[in-house]
This record gives sequence, C-alpha cells and structure tokens, in this order.
Amino acid sequence: MTRVAYVCADPGIPVFGTKGASVHIQEIIRAWRSRGAEVEVYAVRLGDAEHVPADLADLVVHHVPVGKVGAGPDESGAAARREVAQRQAAARIAQLVVAAAPDVVYERYSLFSTVLHAARRGLGDRVSTVLEVNAPLIDEQRQHRVLVDEAGTEGALRVQAGSADVVACVSERVAAWVRDRAGLGASSGTHVVVVPNGVNTDRIRPGAPDLSGDPVVVFVGTLKPWHGVEDLVEAAARARAPWRLRIVGDGPQREAVERAAARHRLDVQLTGALPPEQVPAALSGALVAVAPYPESEDHYFSPLKVYEYAAAGLPVVASSIGQIPSVVEDGRTGVLVPPSDPEALAAAIDALVSDPDAATTMGAAARARMEERHSWGHVLGSTLAPLRTRRGAGAR
Repeated sequence: MTRVAYVCADPGIPVFGTKGASVHIQEIIRAWRSRGAEVEVYAVRLGDAEHVPADLADLVVHHVPVGKVGAGPDESGAAARREVAQRQAAARIAQLVVAAAPDVVYERYSLFSTVLHAARRGLGDRVSTVLEVNAPLIDEQRQHRVLVDEAGTEGALRVQAGSADVVACVSERVAAWVRDRAGLGASSGTHVVVVPNGVNTDRIRPGAPDLSGDPVVVFVGTLKPWHGVEDLVEAAARARAPWRLRIVGDGPQREAVERAAARHRLDVQLTGALPPEQVPAALSGALVAVAPYPESEDHYFSPLKVYEYAAAGLPVVASSIGQIPSVVEDGRTGVLVPPSDPEALAAAIDALVSDPDAATTMGAAARARMEERHSWGHVLGSTLAPLRTRRGAGAR
C-alpha cells in the first residue's frame, strides 16, 4: 500500500471548509484513497468539525497551527511576524513528514513552505514528490495583501519546485509562471504538467429542473469582485424572460449584491455559504448555472464551479475567458458570452430558460463530458503519470 503525506501549509485554506480550495483538498484525498493509498494529512488549518464529511471522518490529520502574532501598530511589522510564524509551522510539518517516511509527499503550494525540499533531503529518492500549484501566490499576496519577504517566497518556490518530481499546475498560465519564477528549464529534472480541476461525479449528480414556477438560474461561489456576481444581478434586471436567481455563497460583495437586488426590485435567493456536501442540494431544481467572470487579462485559475455545474447536468452560461472555453463547449454543453456584459449574459440565460428541452439536452452533454474527462480520478492520474517512470510509485 502506498503511504501518502498530503501537506497544506497555507493558513488561508482549512482542510475542512466551504471554499473551493477546501473542496479541492478533500477530493484529491478521496482520489488517493480510491487508488488504495493510505493518506495522512499535515496542515496548519483544519476548519470546523461540523464541516468534516462522513467519509473523511477517519482521516488521520496532523494539525500544526501557525503561531499567533499580535497586530501591533505597524502593519508591515505584523505581516513580517506572520510570515516568520508560517515558516516555523511549515518547518515543524517538514520534521513530522520526514519522520513518517511516506512513499509520496503531495503538497499544495503555499508561500513559505519548504516541506518537499526537506523531504527530498531527508528521504532521498525513496520518496516521490508532487507540488500542486493552483495560483501565482507570490503575485496575489503582493497585489492584494501584504508581502514583506518576497525574496524569501521566491527562494522557497525555487527549492520546492526543484525538489519535486512533478509540479502540477491548474492552467498553462500558472505553469508558465512557475517555470519563470522557479527557473525550471528543460534540464531541471522536474516534470511540469497542466492539470485542470475536476469534479466528483458521484457526489454531484443530475436532477430534474423545477419548472412548476419560473425556472431557477443558479450561481455558486464566494462573493468576491472577480466572480462577477454583480453583473449577474444586473443581467437578471435586464431579463426579458421570467427566471429566478439563486446565489449560493457569501463574501465581501454580499452587501453590494443585496443593494443591487433591492435597487432593481429583484427577489434573489441568497443562501449564504454552504459546506461542500450541501452544494448538490443547492443545485437541485435549477435549469441553468452561471459563471459570470468579469473582464481580466490574468484569468489564470481553473473554475471549480463550472465543473460542478456540468456534473449536475446543468448547461453553463459562462464568460469566454481564460480556461473556460476549453471546458464549456459553446452551443453544446453551454453558452459562452463576453465578460463584463450583463446584456449578453441576460440574453443567453433568457434563450435557455425559454427552451427547457434545449437546456436539458445541453446539460446532459455537459454531464457526459465531466464523466469522460474530468473526474478527480482523472485529475490525479494525469498528475501522477510522470511518476510511472520512477519505480512505478505513482502507478500503484
């Protein structure tokens, strides 16, 4: 049996939480287990006990919290202390992982961790190492938060990527960023692979739309500016066909969404954030699902919600941006619209809710595509494929 150490040293991501990153962690763990692996998790943040799925209740989790740091009068000083505390927590995780001597260390990339590097130094070629990179975190931290030791984060990325047998990136833009920032050339010995997100096609299954009243159009995700929810509310205000809007999620844009709905006198259902196991029920009864991402020159992520919509058998109306056109086949599994265009968004939704049979046909095609290409088993298999040349470690 392959013994796997799954590592997440990112204090912003609970192993058991409601955000997409938490779902990603849980699904990769399930995919490893479905391959017969014995998985132990090493993480700095666990989340709430109420969000632990029943099938992961027996998971062995080593919790190494980041030490508390006082706020203080100087914001950069507090940020610097937090960075030191994150390094210390990651170093402690590294000690635990090396002592456990697993067959594989699979780490979700975080800013200050060098766990893979420590595992390679401590365990040598006995261990296979995988670094999963979901975003250009250094750039995000610098642009949207506070980053004091940028040189330190770059150094950590270089040694982590250099110690990995495989670096799995969710998009080609992220892969290009890793190659550039980590200095990975053709002779580096590290395999950089692009592996988009996936979906649990057993957990999320199609259901019949509720057509007893106006059709339901659903959005799932954190209410943040880069998800374009305000454009969706604006589209609902411009709709010419009758439909009801259901928004599943919470976040800093909630008040703006509520104000926009009130201004347009729209009856919008806001469920708040839900744990992953409740998302299938939240999608139930909907006829159409929406991913209304706004205009952006740096849409580098792999949109988990689009895969979940499709797995639920829903046609997806989505902005034609970034990786989305490779997931949503325009006119077959959904409809692509220009980003930041509420009028086009409204027209696309109107057309689908006015023809439920066509919407249902598209949704069935979307579901089939997820089953064929985008299960989490496919995701993990694609990530581990380069390891099959190393003693069969990833093929077990």
